[in-house]
Amino acid sequence: MHTEIRLLARLHAADLRAQADAHRLAVAVKPAGELRSRVGWALVGVGLRLAGAPEPVVG
Repeated sequence: MHTEIRLLARLHAADLRAQADAHRLAVAVKPAGELRSRVGWALVGVGLRLAGAPEPVVG
């Protein structure tokens, strides 16, 4: 194997390891389900306000 190809392979492997480490840290900091849950409860709150008691009709 040529030296340049071996060097490129090592650099690529190091880059992939760094990306994997960054992804693991990002997932560990904030779980994906938390955002989904917060958005879901916000939508429930909006729906409850919209479905609340209707305003009296002046007429």
